[in-house]
Amino acid sequence: MSITALSPLDGRYGLKVAELQDAFSEYALIRCRVQVEILWLKALCAEPGIPEARKLSVDEIVLLDSILQNFTPAEAERVKKIEETTNHDVKAIEYYLKEKIAGTALEELNEFIHFACTSEDINNLSHALMLKQGRGILIADQQKLIDDLYAKAKQWKTVPLLARTHGQTASPSTVGKEFAVFVDRFRKALAAFSGVAILGKLNGAVGNYNAHLSAYPDVDWPELARKLIEDELGLKQNPFTIQIEPHDYMAEMFDALARFNTVLVDLNRDIWTYISFACFKQKTVTGEIGSSTMPHKVNPIDFENSEGNLGLANALLRHMAEKLPVSRLQRDLTDSTVLRNMGVAFGYTLLAYRSTLKGLGKLELNEERLAGDLANAWEVLAEPVQTVMRKAGIEKPYEKLKELTRGRVIDEQAILKFIEALDLPEADKKRLLELSPATYIGRAVQIVDEL
Repeated sequence: MSITALSPLDGRYGLKVAELQDAFSEYALIRCRVQVEILWLKALCAEPGIPEARKLSVDEIVLLDSILQNFTPAEAERVKKIEETTNHDVKAIEYYLKEKIAGTALEELNEFIHFACTSEDINNLSHALMLKQGRGILIADQQKLIDDLYAKAKQWKTVPLLARTHGQTASPSTVGKEFAVFVDRFRKALAAFSGVAILGKLNGAVGNYNAHLSAYPDVDWPELARKLIEDELGLKQNPFTIQIEPHDYMAEMFDALARFNTVLVDLNRDIWTYISFACFKQKTVTGEIGSSTMPHKVNPIDFENSEGNLGLANALLRHMAEKLPVSRLQRDLTDSTVLRNMGVAFGYTLLAYRSTLKGLGKLELNEERLAGDLANAWEVLAEPVQTVMRKAGIEKPYEKLKELTRGRVIDEQAILKFIEALDLPEADKKRLLELSPATYIGRAVQIVDEL
């Protein structure tokens, strides 16, 4: 962690999102480019229709593989040094690889490194590999969130909770059922995020294999590219591109991630509010301070930090989703600088997930407060009472309950007295008289069981 870092992701929060460095750093991008270039050279040499790119020996394959296996940050620095001269980041990869095989039998294949490629052939596959790795990191923490909420939904499925719609007392639920709703929402959002196919292209300067066919018109270039993209890299080939892969899948992925994050903002705010109502307590941490002047405070800082970081993440994700699919004619470079910030968006997202997970780990139910809220909210039984009155055909039931309860403090005796005076079938009246705010929870428990 550097005290002089410009970004908090590399400074204050560096250790908390460190594994993303291997997916989105400059080193990671250069390593992915090296990987794609080496795989392309090997693919060309394995193609019988390209005799000038002769078949590689076992030792030559080992040598090429070792370049990637031993590609360290120091090697990436060498690439950057070459770039100081080329002023072109992808061309620097080509010269680096030629440098690595100099003096070996592979040197005679020099000109098949980056053969028929435009820079974007290498870049789009590199970015796809970065997203594939980075998505896996996020999915692991998304699943942790879902698992934690699922466990709480099951644990607290029978604990009654006074619901609040518009911030006002409303029909009761259970703590577990409210968590179950978020579990279901997150599961759907995760399915959308994880289900986006990551696409790639390897078809030349404008997507037509122009250069490829000018040299070797009989080679099945789309199939050769497909084998590398799908069989080697585990991506999905997009045959319909301009110079760039149009980035629509990226927009879809970033939109899906932003939706997951938005659900998490909702969860953070709900839990924050329940903490403010004292429905939840937070476990104290020895030595931790909540306020510089008020010693009693245990602030919900984990949920606040998460919400703030999600705002930063979604601002970037939504900008990328709107900008990346737009390219002037066959190519412009406005996407290049934007794509370098994928890791920033993922970094703030991961930081937010871990803040929420930390906060969830400190939550404790305040069952005494929950019970007290329900005991002081007998007015919520106006709903079942007027509904049964409707069933019995009693005139203007809603209006009568509104007159009794709206804007008034209603206790148990007032509700029971009202019910006793009603002309209802005995079974219905008995059921209403046995009802309390704590037992008026509908199918809340069964909904959790069905999760």
